[in-house]
Amino acid sequence: MFSWLFNTLAGKILCTFAVSMVPIIELRGALPIGVGMGLDPWLSLVVSIAGNMVPVPFIILFIRKIFDWMKKFPKFAKIAEKLEGKAFKHEEKIKKYELIGLFFLVAIPLPGTGAWTGSLVAAIFDIRIKKAFPVIFAGVVTAGLVVFFITYGVVLII
Repeated sequence: MFSWLFNTLAGKILCTFAVSMVPIIELRGALPIGVGMGLDPWLSLVVSIAGNMVPVPFIILFIRKIFDWMKKFPKFAKIAEKLEGKAFKHEEKIKKYELIGLFFLVAIPLPGTGAWTGSLVAAIFDIRIKKAFPVIFAGVVTAGLVVFFITYGVVLII
């Protein structure tokens, strides 16, 4: 039923795009998955970047309202507080380095970094979408290139 996801170009692109939107996995996981499914590495990079950027404006614009709603329910309140705590963990760096700090938070492809975390931090610290989006995009492209060269290097060796 889902064999077209892995056997067609459109399916591989859609799968890579969708995986890149998932928190934690994001571009870091999507790019190697795309290459592993047989996509051209450059196409996988572009699709992963595009997919990773889709949630960014929604997070920046709506996450605070969502957190306020979640805090009305005890079970969801814990999740909202945990995510806010994750953002406040980066408070010192963001206040000290501002947009450059946000860029590095997104650009370093390690667990706990990326577009989702950067968007969350931007929303929590009231960094306007006009300023945050281009910085997060630059960070995603940088992280994508790092992962690309690591992934493509491994593909060349194999």
